[in-house]
Amino acid sequence: MSSKLEKQLEEYVVENKEKHYRIAYSYVKNTDDALDIVQESIFKALISLNTLKNPEFMKTWFYRILVNCSLDCIRKQKKIITLDNEVLYSYINEFNDTYTDIDLHKALDELPDSYRSIIILRFFEDLKIEEIAEILNENINTVKTRLYKSLDKLRIKMND
Repeated sequence: MSSKLEKQLEEYVVENKEKHYRIAYSYVKNTDDALDIVQESIFKALISLNTLKNPEFMKTWFYRILVNCSLDCIRKQKKIITLDNEVLYSYINEFNDTYTDIDLHKALDELPDSYRSIIILRFFEDLKIEEIAEILNENINTVKTRLYKSLDKLRIKMND
């Protein structure tokens, strides 16, 4: 394994740690789980660094690992809903009167994983359709179709 490639991965992870955490958190809605996902993603990236054919694609390669780890975590915790203190206090604190897109988050949570991943990567991480297709290992047309279907589902949910 190339130490130069390890150094590139290290720099990439450090430079984008907030972004990686935000993606993981958007899936699991729990600080500890999101941190675990990022840590597991870094570990998996390090042990499979030899599978990275072209260092130019490190971003999409790492995002694929991160999304897969996030989905694995969700599958393991299926039907278990936990709230961290920050979220819990935001709901019960009488002085906190802000409702930051609660309906949107609820509607996103109701989407199938494959649809939610596309919405998160496209609109919250501002990735291009081609990058999303690469990360999710899907055909570009499949990603486009799922994007439009998920937007329709969100539109219907938000209008209800």
